[in-house]
Amino acid sequence: MAGRRVNVNVGVLGHIDSGKTALARALSTTASTAAFDKQPQSRERGITLDLGFSCFVVPLPGAEPGTGDTQLQVTLVDCPGHASLIRTIIGGAQIIDLMMLVIDVTKGMQTQSAECLVIGQIACQKLVVVLNKIDLLAEGKRQAAIDKMTKKMQKTLENTKFRGAPIIPVAAKPGGPEAPETEAPQGISELIELLKSQISIPARDPSGPFLMSVDHCFSIKGQGTVMTGTILSGTISLGDSVEIPALKVVKKVKSMQMFHTPVTSATQGDRLGICVTQFDPKLLERGLVCAPESLHTIHAALISVEKIPYFRGLLQTKAKFHITVGHETVMGRMLFFSPAPDNFDLEPTLDSFDLSREYLFQEQYLCKDSMPTATEGGDEVDRKADDTPGGQCPRQQWALVEFEKPVTCPQLCLVIGSRLDADIHTNTCRLAFHGVLLQGLEDKNYTESFLPALRVYKLKHKHGLVERVASALSLRRS
Repeated sequence: MAGRRVNVNVGVLGHIDSGKTALARALSTTASTAAFDKQPQSRERGITLDLGFSCFVVPLPGAEPGTGDTQLQVTLVDCPGHASLIRTIIGGAQIIDLMMLVIDVTKGMQTQSAECLVIGQIACQKLVVVLNKIDLLAEGKRQAAIDKMTKKMQKTLENTKFRGAPIIPVAAKPGGPEAPETEAPQGISELIELLKSQISIPARDPSGPFLMSVDHCFSIKGQGTVMTGTILSGTISLGDSVEIPALKVVKKVKSMQMFHTPVTSATQGDRLGICVTQFDPKLLERGLVCAPESLHTIHAALISVEKIPYFRGLLQTKAKFHITVGHETVMGRMLFFSPAPDNFDLEPTLDSFDLSREYLFQEQYLCKDSMPTATEGGDEVDRKADDTPGGQCPRQQWALVEFEKPVTCPQLCLVIGSRLDADIHTNTCRLAFHGVLLQGLEDKNYTESFLPALRVYKLKHKHGLVERVASALSLRRS
């Protein structure tokens, strides 16, 4: 009898047309229902428009005989490279254990490669860089060109948490998309060995409420509606009830599959298809499925905030950003605040928000490169860096986010703020900040029921003009 498969999710990210889908295809032995983007416009243009999933299975490195875990299933999450599809990329990045950044060796880092690297730093712990399309390099100069690009990528990664990450050259589809299938890919077996050495078996926690990120939903005649996705927490078994919180619908699990193999249970980290009955798949393209009543819909949230250093704009109070929270992206209006000046050096807390403390309202997120200076000749003077303790920035900052429409998401989930309306052709980072959702506000009337308890105050400055100073002597005489 085959041992249990341990599943890990490997993201395939990179700039459009860097060969991500070809790489996933070369690596895969089992294609899921969502593999290799089936959308007609995707096939015509040769680009990926949605998340694609496929897998390959290898012996589990270091598996001990008799433990039952003998196979490692590597699920490849092929993320679209097109700039306008960054919402999908962010959703994909949140379910991966390791990221493959695919670089066209003839072009190097491009705009979306850089954005994918930023997302990877926020959402992922490990990186492998794949230099693809080496078959396009002149044979006599190939190794020199690979060495040169390897050095460039090492320099790019130097100031990131992925410093020293492995870099490997491949040709996923020699000759390009139109080349005959007889042309064998180059470097794929070496890449599989590298992935095996880099993958750490994640500690999966079967406890906690069931939560699954659904990325595809479709019907099968005579069977029902299938929701495919990745389990984010907890465990699911045949016959369990699940809720689709966005629709307030509860359904019973009729059957389950993992890459066409029927299963009776699945746990955190597994890639799964759940079949339910009497549910229209058009109502849920992607979203969350959970244990009944375990998720809540919120109208606003308190989040921790960390600015992404590559974002060139300011993070200003009252500004609107595209907020990706959990697996939804909605517009949200920001109100930034920091600790009181005496508490700037307090240790950050990333799992709760203390309503008993006082906080200082900020016109914008405080960071050294964006401290506004005083304006001259006006009644109002902007805060100088010197108004903060020693001109320093606080160790932690927060924001109240008011959503334009309600969102359903778990507590302590990842939050990413972006300016997705920015021109995609400019060479700028559209990702502005990231953080953690510390407290969701479920009451629609939160401005009256909750905000009075949030102790955020403003520092007030009075400015006066001295017209004449009388001397002490003349004052005594009078």
